[in-house]
Amino acid sequence: MSQPDHDDATIIHRSNMFEPLLLADPTFRETWERLRREQESDEEVSGYLIAGEFACRLIRCLEAGDTSRFTAVFQVVKDWHTHGVQYVKDAAIVGLLEDLQNENLHNTTKPDDFLPWMHPETVTWWHKVRDFWEKGVPLV
Repeated sequence: MSQPDHDDATIIHRSNMFEPLLLADPTFRETWERLRREQESDEEVSGYLIAGEFACRLIRCLEAGDTSRFTAVFQVVKDWHTHGVQYVKDAAIVGLLEDLQNENLHNTTKPDDFLPWMHPETVTWWHKVRDFWEKGVPLV
């Protein structure tokens, strides 16, 4: 039987997916805590919703020229893609990347302005999301 690429300690689960993101960008903690409080009645906090809210924050930061945390943030996004369970991977794609590509959320920037910070795995999914919306190509 083949060995997995990583042990269980490196697998990112729904319950801990935002811990490394909050280390990479501590300024998001207040928003993250507010969203968690607002969703207390839900069985589990929606990673998709929080990732989408974080996408809006990244767009605002980009528009303000505040990209100092982007290298660390996109390392976390890469880890979501490479070490996340399926839910985490999907939240990275549907919650974060789709919103980063939403031109309606950009005022003075454009979606591809994020590409310099993205790792190859994230760029692959970036293009898959674009192809899905522009050409109807299935994501998987």
